[in-house]
Amino acid sequence: MHAMNRRTDRSDGTGADPRGARDTDVIVVGAGPTGLLLAGDLAEAGLGVTLLERRPAEISNLTRALVVHARTLEQLDARGLADELVAGGHPLTGLRLFGRATIDPTQLRSRFPFVLVTPQFEVERVLERRARRAGVTFRHDSEVLGLDQEAEGVTVRFRTTEGLGSVRAAYAVGTDGVRSTIREAVGLPFPGKSVIRSLVLADVRLTQEPDSPLMVNANSEAFALIASFGGGWYRVIGWNRHHQADDDSPADLDEVRELTRLALGSDYGIHDARWVSRFHSDERQVPTYRVGRVFLAGDAAHVHSPAGGMGMNTGLQDAANLSWKLAAVLQGQAPDSLLDSYQTERHPVGKQVLRSSGALIRIALLPTGPGPAVRALAAQLVNRVRPLSRRAIRTISGIGIAYPAGPGAHPLAGHRAPDFRLAGGSRLYELLRRGRFVLITPAGEPGVPQPPATGGDSPRPADDRVVTASWRSERRTALLVRPDGYIAWATDATAPAARTAALRGAVAHWTGTEDGASIATALTPPAHAADTPAGR
Repeated sequence: MHAMNRRTDRSDGTGADPRGARDTDVIVVGAGPTGLLLAGDLAEAGLGVTLLERRPAEISNLTRALVVHARTLEQLDARGLADELVAGGHPLTGLRLFGRATIDPTQLRSRFPFVLVTPQFEVERVLERRARRAGVTFRHDSEVLGLDQEAEGVTVRFRTTEGLGSVRAAYAVGTDGVRSTIREAVGLPFPGKSVIRSLVLADVRLTQEPDSPLMVNANSEAFALIASFGGGWYRVIGWNRHHQADDDSPADLDEVRELTRLALGSDYGIHDARWVSRFHSDERQVPTYRVGRVFLAGDAAHVHSPAGGMGMNTGLQDAANLSWKLAAVLQGQAPDSLLDSYQTERHPVGKQVLRSSGALIRIALLPTGPGPAVRALAAQLVNRVRPLSRRAIRTISGIGIAYPAGPGAHPLAGHRAPDFRLAGGSRLYELLRRGRFVLITPAGEPGVPQPPATGGDSPRPADDRVVTASWRSERRTALLVRPDGYIAWATDATAPAARTAALRGAVAHWTGTEDGASIATALTPPAHAADTPAGR
């Protein structure tokens, strides 16, 4: 995404105080993947961003996430980061859920028809580099103490080794994890329960190399996952039904070896642990993702079981949904009410992830008795019934997520846009790197700004909010794609005058070029997950 010109000293009619009355535009608390993507997006849009992180700069984050799914890779592609991440990871064309149940991502119509095995710290590395280049102000070793908000802005108070400090902004976003200080500061409950106790994590070396960079299995006795981190290191995550202990009870290599043998049939010669720890996994979600000028995203808003590897991916997609809306409001292209659609679109997605990951882990860990029979039946259904298999991979990968489009909308509206090939050799997700809406029309469409006749691989912007492009094929549908890669509007109308008027009205409606309020009314609750006509 290319940075637009920074705007300062503005009073944009959104209720935000002028730039001169605050220190920055947005405060992001928490430098995990969700916070880094959000901060980078906002900075590339030309906004001032301060990122507060409790950890010192030289201490890396505790990394638990191990896989990046197709929809997240598409979002990273829209930021020019996916190819680097894929090159350094391990793409897998199959992902085991439990027993013999395996999902097949190769059936996805995506540029990334696989599950990428790569540690969370690699995702953070590319996102942090982008955020720093875009101009995000990092404040490490900053422990947030609380916040104060009023109609005009929000102030976050923090403590460093040098003393107390504060920073004021128009909005603040808590991406500070399951123990979120921001969530506590705005008084939100975090209802739910622990779904698994006494999970063990370890970074180890192996004498015997596994058959795959990601080995995972569960049975009535145990669950275990082994993933390659590169450099000869492997991450082991596991659970032993017969060894349940509190989080503060020490774990050792003998316990790791035992649970691995129980679940995978071998311990692969585990040795030389870099560290071993114990934790528990919760299922929790806040009732609302917004309180006034404060938002929650990622694990601060929702936590799930590790089944399916959807936690980090869901947080990154939260950030992609919220960032363009914050930018539109702060740049005077939409009213503050647009930000309410973050709740209506993303909260149901978080609830769905809780349900699906919870179902997976419960089936996987059913005890002896009903367990083997239920797992065998579930595996047979997932592996052999194509509609169920397709639904499973679209749900886990995030490709099947869709947002509401309102009554009378085109069937494609609200759905994920595939990476369309366009005239001049460009791709949709390359154009999305500009951080703008993308308007796709048939070649030669009258009354619509078109790419230049020569050098068509670099479409010119219709204005500073829309990039225009043409189909490479003879397709006649016109599409307007949101900055987060979802279809805002579409038409199949063929009458030239009516079609052109509808297209121009849609662009004005969604980008705020004529009436900034209309973009907020275009998004209606509730969000849902569904098959995507555009991606079939």
